[in-house]
Amino acid sequence: MQLQKTADLITNTQTKLATGKRVNSALDNPINFFTAQGLTNRASDLGNLLDAMSSGISTIQAANNGITSITKLVQSAQALASQAQQTTDVTVRAGLAVQFDLILGQIDQLAGDSSFNGINLLDSGNSADLTVTLNESGSSSVTVAAVDFTSTGLALGASANNWAAVADITAASADLTAALTSLRSQAQSFGSNLSTVQIRQDFTKAMINTLQTGADGLTLADSNEEGANLLALQTRQQLSTTALSLASQASQAVLRLFQ
Repeated sequence: MQLQKTADLITNTQTKLATGKRVNSALDNPINFFTAQGLTNRASDLGNLLDAMSSGISTIQAANNGITSITKLVQSAQALASQAQQTTDVTVRAGLAVQFDLILGQIDQLAGDSSFNGINLLDSGNSADLTVTLNESGSSSVTVAAVDFTSTGLALGASANNWAAVADITAASADLTAALTSLRSQAQSFGSNLSTVQIRQDFTKAMINTLQTGADGLTLADSNEEGANLLALQTRQQLSTTALSLASQASQAVLRLFQ
């Protein structure tokens, strides 16, 4: 009976050493087992959100990169308008107007190319708003509204009358100034959204580590302690086997006296 009990203890200890856990099932410790399971499940749910957060961050960064480049194009267009205002040569103005119209085309292409994973926040006509879920229950999220930063969305029209009239150049210059204001304002908005998602991403990573550490604390075995226990149990088993053998020999000796 004692040998069987010791053998069971040895098997249990070997299982702990093999798995690295002192609680492998609800039979070992139901409270620790189910608590650790709950912590691990929540960590897994949060881990699934990290991919979506990472994708959301990249989408916002792609849009922000697009705004940076479009801003530079608008500034180039402003330089062209300024040059046109400084000359009375109709031919020169016409040439500058052609360059201006080419820049508007580049703005449209940049807006269309500023997408990530099929989501474009700078061309609302070809995409939808971005929603990033921040917790496992879905009660916390960040929604980034898509904007139209094509030349049409920025209210930038093609050069009127090849900029033959000063009034046409002045109107284009005013439109460019308004476009820059919109671009800079939206860049700040994207920056704020990006910061929020990045903070929540860092928080989620830290929370996952905390949950996993908590679960491990409830279930992981101390390998040194379990190793010492195994050695003690094996020694006990050997002693019990030896004692049983000696007892058997003594019984056989007594039996022989009666033969």
